[in-house]
Amino acid sequence: MKTRRSPFFLCLFLAMCGSLLASDSASTATTPAQKPSCCATAPAPKKDACCAAMNTAVFSKDSIYQLDAKFTTDAGQPFTLGELRGRPIILTMFFASCGYACPLIVSDMQTLRAKLPLEIRDRAAFVLVSFDVARDTPAALAQYRAQRSLDAQWTLLHGNNDSVRELAALLGVKYKQETDGAFSHSNLITILNAQGEIVHQRTGLQGGLDEAAAAVH
Repeated sequence: MKTRRSPFFLCLFLAMCGSLLASDSASTATTPAQKPSCCATAPAPKKDACCAAMNTAVFSKDSIYQLDAKFTTDAGQPFTLGELRGRPIILTMFFASCGYACPLIVSDMQTLRAKLPLEIRDRAAFVLVSFDVARDTPAALAQYRAQRSLDAQWTLLHGNNDSVRELAALLGVKYKQETDGAFSHSNLITILNAQGEIVHQRTGLQGGLDEAAAAVH
């Protein structure tokens, strides 16, 4: 004679089996290893985190690229000097409305460019940083580029007072705005190597271009 099990006992049996299977599955599951937090994609590291430290460590103590100053190009794009790394740089500080010294310096930079060997000339960057922060807006610098026919190898930069003064101090450039709005200023062409270190400066408005060209590597 067969014994019939009631639906109650059948349901209880199935429930116990389900609990045992769930328990076995939970005990054998493993937790994926966590990735290192440094340079993780989420959340993004702060500027003073380990990734930022690695980015600034590439510059030597003598590199002006350590300057944490923000500029704007004549195209209206944000720019930091460290973006120039890896290229020889010919740089001067100027103001666009200058009627005498600055046009001569820019012309000398164009002459210096022509003196460079072709393989160096193609890699070099020519940089103009204005200390007339009020009038030499990115739009005014774009107009200056067009007037002087400066091609893509030239970078024209506008900055605020703090950024400009910090850079001037590093380069040894002195400037002062006069009552008529013009500036009295040092006349320097600075040569930087690929690491942003000063390797040569041409002082004054005459001569010295052969020596400056020889310093561009």
